Amino acid sequence: MYTLYGKKGSGSASVQAALEIIGAPYRVVETASWDVNAAYADLLEANPLGQIPTLVLQDGSALSESAAIHLHLDTAHPAARLLPQDVPARAQAVRGLVFIAANCYAAISIIDFPERWCADADSDEPVKERIRAGSRARLHRHWEMFADLFPARPWLSGSDIGSLDLYAAVVSKWSGARKHLETARPAFHQALLRIDAHPKVAPVFAQHWPPA
Repeated sequence: MYTLYGKKGSGSASVQAALEIIGAPYRVVETASWDVNAAYADLLEANPLGQIPTLVLQDGSALSESAAIHLHLDTAHPAARLLPQDVPARAQAVRGLVFIAANCYAAISIIDFPERWCADADSDEPVKERIRAGSRARLHRHWEMFADLFPARPWLSGSDIGSLDLYAAVVSKWSGARKHLETARPAFHQALLRIDAHPKVAPVFAQHWPPA
């Protein structure tokens, strides 16, 4: 059984959805650095950075970083087709996963914690807001690039829903990206909604983002 350390409304949603598509047994342990509970000490043992998602594998070893987790799950469960089997298509899916991790996720970290990226900005709200505004604009531009590079055919991963779809759907939920894409890239926005509604994905997303 896999153990997934995560938190509602976090990046662990994409890994949980992947585990549902695979059909592998797993349990979720709710904890996070911003909501420390008794389980957080166990998370730190598995991953000293205290990051979520962290996935503890069947052999007891731990894996962090969402893109790396998706790559491993595809290797461990090839029948689920989380990544395309065609070599060129697979290469592009891997590119897409790393694109999100390196560009979109990185910008969100700056938006959430601007003081980490500017010395002496802890109490300077105008400076932090300028950093947020610039990072948010950059984030939205990165999503526009992603939408142009990875059109849905019919899924972002190809003929089957897969890791790239799940990762894009989760990370695009933050920092106004969905609202921006609805206007800037409407076809891509519609693809994200189809991912949200997939029968294996929708129940997981409903746990993380309950309908109003």
